[in-house]
Amino acid sequence: MAKRYSPEFKERASRMVEDHQRVHACSKWRAAEAVASKLGASSHTVYGWLKRTRQVNDQSSTSDDEPAEAQKRIAALEAEVLELRRANEILKSASAFFAKELDRPTTR
Repeated sequence: MAKRYSPEFKERASRMVEDHQRVHACSKWRAAEAVASKLGASSHTVYGWLKRTRQVNDQSSTSDDEPAEAQKRIAALEAEVLELRRANEILKSASAFFAKELDRPTTR
């Protein structure tokens, strides 16, 4: 007969998996196996709880406007970086040009 686990128990198990993964620098599956053995549950079950908890948290933590705003901000920053790199290249070539002029012997 299948056991019934409370939602609090499932969420706690998911947090334990994430903590174990962070501390031991292992895969999600290895962390789920370790936590499942401690809790007396199946590794597949704990891994499923982890996936569902992450899906629920991802859906509830972000609104529809945030990704669009973040994408706009990233695009603006990338454009600025590109412009600054171009300006840096211009300055490098100008400094090389003037350095050559200073190294030339003068005929006065």
